[in-house]
Amino acid sequence: MKRPEIPQETRRRVKKSVFSFLFNRLTISAFLVILQFFFLLYVLVAMRGRMIYLYKALQIVSGFVIIWLVRKPDNPAYKIPWIIIIMAFSPFGTLFYLLWGNTPFNRARLVKIKPLQLDRFEQFCASDTRSLCTSLPRFRRNCEYLHNIAEMPAWKNTAVEFFPLGEYMFQSMLTELKKAQRFIFMEYFIIEPGMMWDSILEILREKAAAGVEVRIMYDDVGCMSTLPMGYHKKLKAMGIHVVRFNRFLPTLNTYLNYRDHRKICVIDGNIGYTGGINLADEYINEKERFGHWKDTGVKLTGSGVVNLTALFLQLWDFSVGTQTQDIHDYSPTIQAPSDGYVQAFADSPLDNFNVSEIVFMNIISSATKSVYITTPYLTLDNEMIIALCTAAQSGIDVRIVTPGIPDKKTVYAVTRSYYRQLIESGVRIYEYTPGFLHEKMIVADHDIAVVGTINMDFRSFYLHFECGTVFYRSSVVDKVRDDILETIGKSQEIDEQWLKSYPWIKSIGASLLSLFAPLL
Repeated sequence: MKRPEIPQETRRRVKKSVFSFLFNRLTISAFLVILQFFFLLYVLVAMRGRMIYLYKALQIVSGFVIIWLVRKPDNPAYKIPWIIIIMAFSPFGTLFYLLWGNTPFNRARLVKIKPLQLDRFEQFCASDTRSLCTSLPRFRRNCEYLHNIAEMPAWKNTAVEFFPLGEYMFQSMLTELKKAQRFIFMEYFIIEPGMMWDSILEILREKAAAGVEVRIMYDDVGCMSTLPMGYHKKLKAMGIHVVRFNRFLPTLNTYLNYRDHRKICVIDGNIGYTGGINLADEYINEKERFGHWKDTGVKLTGSGVVNLTALFLQLWDFSVGTQTQDIHDYSPTIQAPSDGYVQAFADSPLDNFNVSEIVFMNIISSATKSVYITTPYLTLDNEMIIALCTAAQSGIDVRIVTPGIPDKKTVYAVTRSYYRQLIESGVRIYEYTPGFLHEKMIVADHDIAVVGTINMDFRSFYLHFECGTVFYRSSVVDKVRDDILETIGKSQEIDEQWLKSYPWIKSIGASLLSLFAPLL
C-alpha cells in the first residue's frame, strides 16, 4: 500500500521545529554541561588506572569533605544526600559536591549582594513596626524577626487587593501600568511572548518612549526556554533598561542554582504587585498546559510598596554594579487608607537565615485554631514536618492543598511521599483536581496570612531569591482563607483509602527519591 504523502507545509514545520530544538540556547547549554560531566567522569576513570596515587589522594580528600560537611551548620536534610553521594561515588562524588554543593567558593560570586538600607526610605516615611508590635503583641516575634533579619519593616497606610486568579491581576496591572508617570520596575522569574506579555510590553514601550523610567529584570535560566537569544537587545532598543539576573554559563558550577524566583511589579513607588504569577499565558489561563492554572496575587497601594521597591533595587544595583543614590525619587508619594498591616519581605540563599521557612513556622506555631497552606511543591525538612504534625496533634485544623495535575512528575512523586506521615498526624491533604495549583499561600486563624513566591520546598527555602508579603489583621487574610476553602471544595481529599490504594512500588520509589529532595 502506498504511504500517504506528507504535505509540504507539514514537513516544513517539522523541520523548523527540529532545527529550533537542536539549536536553541537551552539545548546547546544542556549539551555542553553534559559533555563536561562525561569528560570529568572519563578523567576520573583514567586516573584510577594510571594515576593511582592521585586517585587515592582524592579519596582521602573525600573523607575530609565528609567531616567538614558534618560540622557545617547546614540543614541535615541537605547534608545527608550529599554525604550519601560522596560515600557511594568517591572520589567523583566529592568533585561533584565541590562543583554543585553549597560551598563558600560557589557562593562567592553572588555573596556581595547587600540589602538596600530601608532607613534611607524612612527619612521620608516612618515605618509602623513599633506600632504593630505594640497593638498586636501576638505577632511581635514574626514582625521584629523580619525587621531585624530581613531588614523589612511593617507598614500601615496601605490599601490591599487580593486576586484569586492570574487573569484578574493581569487586568489590574494593565490599567495601572497605563497610568505610570515616573517609573516602572518589573522583576520576574519567567517571561514568555504571548497575549499577556505582549500586551504589557506594548505599554512599556509607549511609556519608555514618553520618558518614563522602565526597568525589567528577569531570571536568565527561568527564561532560557521562553525567550529567544538576544531578547534583551530588543528591549533595550525600545528604551527599556534590562538585567538578565545571574546569567547562565554552560559550566559545572553551583552558583547557577541561585535563581531569582521573585515576582515584583512596582509603579511610581505607589503601587506594587506580587504573588505567584509570572508573565506567561498559562498563568492567566490563556494557554492550557496542565488543566486549569490556579494562581493568586496581591496589589499594594501606599506606604507598604516601599519594601517591594527596595527589594528590586537591591538585586538591580548588584547586577549592574551601581548603588542607588536618589532614594527619594523612588519613595511613595501617597498614603492609602490602612487595611491592617503589611510587611513585604525577601529571602536570599546567600546568608545563614532561612527567612521564609522561619516565617512559615512562626505562623504555624502561633496558630490557635487553623492553618491552611497551598503549594505546588511539598518537599519538607524535619523541622517543618515536626511543626505541621505538632500543630495537628495539638488540635489545630491543619490543611495543605497541592496540585492534582503535576508539572514536574519527579517532584510530584516526592510530594506524595510526605502524605502518609502528615495524614497519620492529623494533617488533611487535598489535591486540586481541575489542574495545576501554583499559588503559594499560608493563613492562620483569621489574623495572619502570607501571599508570595515561596514554595514549600528546599529550592525556595535554601536556593532561590524569594519574596512574600505578610498581612496582619487585614481583609486579605479572610480572602486568602476563603479562597483556600473554595479551592478545597474543588479538590480530592487524600484519605486512608487513597493511601492503601497507592501502589507500593511508587511509594517506595518516592521515599527513596525524597532522600535527595534537597537536590531536585
